[in-house]
Amino acid sequence: MKFTDIKSCYIGPTISPEQFVQEHMFLFLAKGSIDGYDGNKHYVLHPGEACVVRKNHLARYHKNKENNAFEKVVIIFDEVFLKAFQARHAFSLQTYFGKEAFIKFPPAELIHNFIHSLTPYFTEEGKLHQSFADIKREELLLILLQLNPALAGVFFDFGVPGKIDLEAFMQKNYKFNVSIERFAYLSGRSLSAFKRDFKEIFQQTPSRWLTGRRLDEAKFLIEKDLKRPSDIYVELGFEDLSHFSFAFKKQFGYAPTALLLKSK
Repeated sequence: MKFTDIKSCYIGPTISPEQFVQEHMFLFLAKGSIDGYDGNKHYVLHPGEACVVRKNHLARYHKNKENNAFEKVVIIFDEVFLKAFQARHAFSLQTYFGKEAFIKFPPAELIHNFIHSLTPYFTEEGKLHQSFADIKREELLLILLQLNPALAGVFFDFGVPGKIDLEAFMQKNYKFNVSIERFAYLSGRSLSAFKRDFKEIFQQTPSRWLTGRRLDEAKFLIEKDLKRPSDIYVELGFEDLSHFSFAFKKQFGYAPTALLLKSK
């Protein structure tokens, strides 16, 4: 089935583009490719493939154009919508044991047919008619639960993260560019408890430790693997190259580009 006529669209409440997933998100790729990472493994999404990105996870993805084109369909399943859906439909809940942030679907005609069914509801401006948004969200959620009933344990789990091993959590996720408040929430702590426990474990404030840990990793990647600063700063949680270069020089006394030239 071809997807040359599919337009990018976004259905559901607006969410922040940060690397913390606030609400469950369905992602279908029509053109281009997507590289995703959740702290455990890397994922690749090709045209015609779909996945669910789970809430309360750290995740980032990089989009790649193909023939200068990139088209995707994003549908948000927020908690308000899911609770209303659950009240209307009876699904047997079961515990979902997977830890991954990206849950990929094998090729499915039901999903492809749904994506094509969106086309008649686009306005002349290329946007989906808002009056049909919740109807189409409900239709998609029914499809996903039919394809994988175990996802009921994902979508209808409205609990909050429990308290976990803080040191292991931070060592695994320090590269994600999210706020201290997000790290605290995902570790199952209030902000004050997070800062207190963090200081006891690392003997530093979270901000100072995160910057130092990211810069140490950057130095290793440049010195040992000859990585270019422009290729690694985003993956290490820095928002822009100039900020990364400034912090690196302040930490080590020389610019990252100078280290790269010296290491070659």
